Amino acid sequence: MPIRLIVKHPDEVLREKAKEVTKFNANLHKLLEDMAVTMYDADGVGLAAPQVGISKRVIVVDVGDEHGLIELVNPTIVSMDGEQLGPEGCLSIPGLQGDVRRANHVVVEGQDRHGNPIKYEGTELLSRAFQHEIDHLEGVLFIDLAESVYEARKVLEQDEE
Repeated sequence: MPIRLIVKHPDEVLREKAKEVTKFNANLHKLLEDMAVTMYDADGVGLAAPQVGISKRVIVVDVGDEHGLIELVNPTIVSMDGEQLGPEGCLSIPGLQGDVRRANHVVVEGQDRHGNPIKYEGTELLSRAFQHEIDHLEGVLFIDLAESVYEARKVLEQDEE
């Protein structure tokens, strides 16, 4: 499970509409595993296949909640409601953050790594992560939606003495 190179903006693969996955095989399983390892290595909460240079409708998400690692193939948002405005960053756009308005609650349907239908509900951060990663599959980046964009804040660790 090698760590893959994360494609950086303005690479054109980030602006393509990703292709639907039709083969649920060992290549897909390896892609999902590599994406998860890459996301964790980069301290991300989500990663879409275009971010590793693969124009396929595949995402992984882990916001550190009870769901753990979520793998979604051919995901679609089937309903959304509520509203939240908050900061987002992107592994493909290092150094920048933006305030993005998103639905506070979404229902997402897709397929698992074997092609079986799956469905997730997400609120707050999970909802935001689903929307952010599914946007990647449409060639949309958070900077396209942000109400403001600014330099990413660095968290300073303080010595506890």
